[in-house]
Amino acid sequence: MLHLHHCVSARSFRPLWMLEELQLPYQLHMLPFPPRTKARWFLDENPLGTVPLLVQGDTRMTESAAMCQYLAAAHPDAGLDVRPPDPAFGAYLNWLHMSDATLTFPQTLVLRYSRFEPAERKQPQVVEDYSRWFLARLRAVETAMTHSRSDYLCAGRFTAADVSVGYALLLAEHLGLSPQFGEATLMYWHRLQQRPGYQRAMAAQIAAAKEQDVPTTPAPDTRP
Repeated sequence: MLHLHHCVSARSFRPLWMLEELQLPYQLHMLPFPPRTKARWFLDENPLGTVPLLVQGDTRMTESAAMCQYLAAAHPDAGLDVRPPDPAFGAYLNWLHMSDATLTFPQTLVLRYSRFEPAERKQPQVVEDYSRWFLARLRAVETAMTHSRSDYLCAGRFTAADVSVGYALLLAEHLGLSPQFGEATLMYWHRLQQRPGYQRAMAAQIAAAKEQDVPTTPAPDTRP
């Protein structure tokens, strides 16, 4: 059995979306945000105190993009993985790593210094600068989707890379940055939101949060 520890719309939404795309059985453990202060017991499970935490037997993972790759590779028949000698293998890995290291990273600073710090520590200049940074890096998605013959980022089909990059777009929407998406990026984001797997993941986190008496307000992890 797969166990996923998750906060509503945090980075752990990536593996949750993957689980729903793959239609695998799993147990979803909802946590209040931030778990390192509001669910201190969780530090025994993950000393970082962050989500996601994915557990399957002896396998324990804390990196959301890596979880997407792990789940896709473990279930190749679903078609969400890209492997050699497919010429798209390099692009696939690049999008997976870019999704968090390049796209989500600047957004975490926007979140922290616009919403999570006390008033005296808020930094409007940091928020403005890193919003611009994110949008500048997002040009990679705009360019790819403008020139692609496919509806998705690589390999001519929907893959785990789309899930991982798609979360960065979801986070941007929570931050109010989606009105600044380019036309091709916006259309791509709309396509992703129409996927039944995405919609099931959205419904699953809300239902589990209510059942486990956890707030349903989106609270992505800034990982300070």
